[in-house]
This record gives sequence, C-alpha cells and structure tokens, in this order.
Amino acid sequence: MTNDEIRPARAADVPAVKAVTDAAYHRYIERIGVVPQPMEADHAADVAAGRVFVFGEPVVGLVVVEAREDHLFLDSIAVRPDAHGTGAGRRLLEFVDARARVLGLPEVRLYTNALMWENQKIYPRFGYEVVERRVDGPYDRIHYRKRLV
Repeated sequence: MTNDEIRPARAADVPAVKAVTDAAYHRYIERIGVVPQPMEADHAADVAAGRVFVFGEPVVGLVVVEAREDHLFLDSIAVRPDAHGTGAGRRLLEFVDARARVLGLPEVRLYTNALMWENQKIYPRFGYEVVERRVDGPYDRIHYRKRLV
C-alpha cells in the first residue's frame, strides 16, 4: 500500500482504528461534556462488517461508513492530530463521495456535535448543507447532507 491509498480495514488494524479515533476525538470530551460517540464504538465489529476504511501506513486517518437504502452515512471521520493540515481529511472525504457513487447512492449524510464548531466550518467547504439540528440523548447534533447528483 502506498501512503495515499485508502483500503478496507482489517482485524489487525483495530488497535490503530481505536488509537486514531481516540486521538482525534479526545479533545472534545471536556467541551461537549460527554465522551464522543465514535470513541465508544465497537471498532472490531465495524471493521468486521466492512464499514471502516483506513488511510496511511501507519494509519493516520479513517472513515466509518454505512450504506443505507438512499444514502451513504458517514458515521465517523478521524485523523490523527499530528496529521492535521496534510490533506488526509480532504482525501478521506473525497473517498466517501467516491464510495457512495460506486454504490449508486445519491447522497452522503453525516452529523456532528453542535459544539464541534471546527466541523461546521469544514463540511460546507466540501459541499455539505445543513439539514437540521436535533438533540439525540446527550448529543446536540447538526445533521448534514451532500447531494452527489
């Protein structure tokens, strides 16, 4: 694998998936007052289900996606903090678009915590539009979509 390839995660990648996810989301714990949901995910189950794709060798970033009937759901995107500004996040978002197209899905959907204001600046730059803001349990979330057609 070259350093710019994105590939399906394997069982051996689970520790790296956890480490990158934890590193990416840890800074938000104090700000939002709860552990971000991606940190509590069952990474082994997500990898086994083919939902996780990793970038870099060693892994510097990843996405967790789920194909649904009418869209691709971007459950999580995580980039190691020391790789911010390298284009890893952009490359992963481009991969998500390409994955949705390969699967014949017309849009990508995601949500982010309302207190993760950095994300609210990033997603619109990549073509995402706000659909709604909704409280789900302890999470105040802003839901986005990106139409691909």
